[in-house]
Amino acid sequence: MALVEISRSLTEKRRSRDIPFDLMPMRTATLEDLDLDLFLKLYLPSAVAAEILARNNRTTEEQLLSLRFLFRDQETRQVFPTITGLMAVGKDPRNHLPGAYVQFIRFAGRELTDPIKDQKEISGSLHDMMRGLDEIFKAHMSIETDFQSGTVEKQRPDYPLVALQQIARNAVLHRNYEGTNAPVRISWFEDRIEILSPGGPFGMVSIENFGQPGITDYRNAHIAEAMKVLGYVQRFGVGIATAKNALQTNGNPDLSFDPKPNYVLAVIKRK
Repeated sequence: MALVEISRSLTEKRRSRDIPFDLMPMRTATLEDLDLDLFLKLYLPSAVAAEILARNNRTTEEQLLSLRFLFRDQETRQVFPTITGLMAVGKDPRNHLPGAYVQFIRFAGRELTDPIKDQKEISGSLHDMMRGLDEIFKAHMSIETDFQSGTVEKQRPDYPLVALQQIARNAVLHRNYEGTNAPVRISWFEDRIEILSPGGPFGMVSIENFGQPGITDYRNAHIAEAMKVLGYVQRFGVGIATAKNALQTNGNPDLSFDPKPNYVLAVIKRK
């Protein structure tokens, strides 16, 4: 493992007494930065069983604290949204986490220098980002109709939606939000899609073993849990395998990765 990779890993794992980065309070934010309607109507019912909600009398602030979306300063008794709270139910997380968005660019060719056909920035809460990504993927996918055995019709997209979802969601989930303002970047070319996630392999995942079955770790474990509650992650550690299987079934070339100490690039080739 390269010295820079070891240094980066130690920095991120740092400070055994410190709380994880995604549970740190964002002291520039207040309760007003959280979308309480989203929290009460969507997140809370998904996170806590209905019978438990029915019999407790907690205030909204207490519920946010219990789910670690808020942090209470023990000296001042002030409350601040945590990084996870802002990501999960923040009105605009970019106000406090400048890199918390996805940049999408569609090129009319195979090179970065080719003309741009479309570009968007997808931001907001995790729920908003995931919905926005799904809408963009569906809008840009091409469907091929194949007639076989006379009246039998098969429709295959140039990319399977589930593969794009899994790799893009992994990029948002596993990226480094600390020490960089870079977004997740999706570059859609004529022959491939490149998804770049800021932050290299983390923890037990290294450049050497990246993508191997069963080898996984979580830089943002609490953001990962929030995505699971929202239904955007079904089972931890199977995203890459799910994407590879979907690509194979659809007839696409195999998924490839280029992991580096400060980013991971995924390349999905067109069928």
